[in-house]
Amino acid sequence: VSTDERHAKSNREYEKALALTSDVANGLAIYRECAACHKPEGWGVTTGSVPQIAGQHPNVIIKQLADFRTGNRDSALMIPYASAEVIGGAQAVADVAAYISTLEMSTANGQGPGDDLELGKSVYQENCENCHGASGEGDNKAHVPRLQSQHYKYLLRQFQSIRDGKRRYANEEMVAQIHDFDERQMKAVLDYSSRLLPMEELRAPADWKNPDFN
Repeated sequence: VSTDERHAKSNREYEKALALTSDVANGLAIYRECAACHKPEGWGVTTGSVPQIAGQHPNVIIKQLADFRTGNRDSALMIPYASAEVIGGAQAVADVAAYISTLEMSTANGQGPGDDLELGKSVYQENCENCHGASGEGDNKAHVPRLQSQHYKYLLRQFQSIRDGKRRYANEEMVAQIHDFDERQMKAVLDYSSRLLPMEELRAPADWKNPDFN
């Protein structure tokens, strides 16, 4: 399958899911399978092997699921779980994305060493703020991910995948923007990004447990 065909297929599924009315209750039923890796709270793990997805914009989740399902993103773990055969079609994608977006976010995420945050802030403000927002809040309509409280090591891995062309349907502007970052700039800006916090109303108490899993 050519790159153009993958992109077109991903776009079709994305647009189809966006046009549907989501069913959060069905989204919970689907998410019970996802929780094996992403945890009931959607917080992932601080090592960054699994991202925090709680509170992520639904349109971002839809876009990423569409990319996994059409081969634009690689993950031996995610692809089987995200497939239409396992969770269903575009309606299932819309439903689970809606549910995930309602989960409260942990602010106890994995962070970097914290020794180059001034550089990280300046790189962020110059290169990232325009799309991801001043506090990393992202943009649902433009399917720009929320970076707030995301695990540093996950951000690092995804940055490298986007820069190196391994995420095949990444935003072209971002690819061009980050292409020439050196190692120090990359680590500093992602460490800074991992420390950006969501609004108070999106944050979970430290000991919060997802009541849907009780």
